[in-house]
Amino acid sequence: MDLGLKGRTALVCASTGGLGEATARALAAEGTRVVVTGRRGGRACEVAAELPDAIGIEADLLSADGVERLVAAAGQVDILVLNGPGPRPGTAADATFDDVTAAVDALVRPHQRLISLTLPGMRARGWGRILAIGSSGIVAPLPNLAMSNLGRAAVAGYLKTLAAEVAADGVTVNLLLPGRIATDRVAQLDAAAAGRAGTSVAEVEAASRATIPASRYGRPEEFGQVAAFLCGEPASYVTGTALRCDGGLVRNL
Repeated sequence: MDLGLKGRTALVCASTGGLGEATARALAAEGTRVVVTGRRGGRACEVAAELPDAIGIEADLLSADGVERLVAAAGQVDILVLNGPGPRPGTAADATFDDVTAAVDALVRPHQRLISLTLPGMRARGWGRILAIGSSGIVAPLPNLAMSNLGRAAVAGYLKTLAAEVAADGVTVNLLLPGRIATDRVAQLDAAAAGRAGTSVAEVEAASRATIPASRYGRPEEFGQVAAFLCGEPASYVTGTALRCDGGLVRNL
């Protein structure tokens, strides 16, 4: 299937590893010019060098002018992939005001600012894609990830509202929700769970696999290919949607 992405430019946030990198690679395979970004500037350039048409930019979206400098360096953006690290694990009962502030600062403010700077150009050209890499926690809140649940749900509500406002301008807005995908982030969460339970990481992984109908963790490239599809022409009539890529983990429709 031709996704019709040749000649488009995609800005993929936090794409020096994990799901962001997998998405960047999948888009590049479709002929998209990719802007690889992350706090690790050297790694961003390494990933970009492995792609047919890409640039690597060091970017800290939490710095005072990080978003503005990134968008200026990226140039015209046709596809914006929102992504970023989640807040530290913790319970809702133990959350502090500072925890809430940090979650909003990391997950809400920079993403809204990125949209505000790139959306006008998409609307003027009559074509654009905004895709957020979210979490299944917005559908079924995850235990011990209270601040991630809070911040990602806020982004989801904002994006759903935005999707209806810009659909007639040729801009789609969607979320892609991972389940247990074999990334460094999931490995860290498994290690933390093992520490809390006083068990081994292997036992935690086995218990997690037992809850997944597909009986395995997903591969990053599987997630990236679904993301690329949502950014392509065949998905032009898909907007305001949260699609799960989770092997059937979340049981509700």
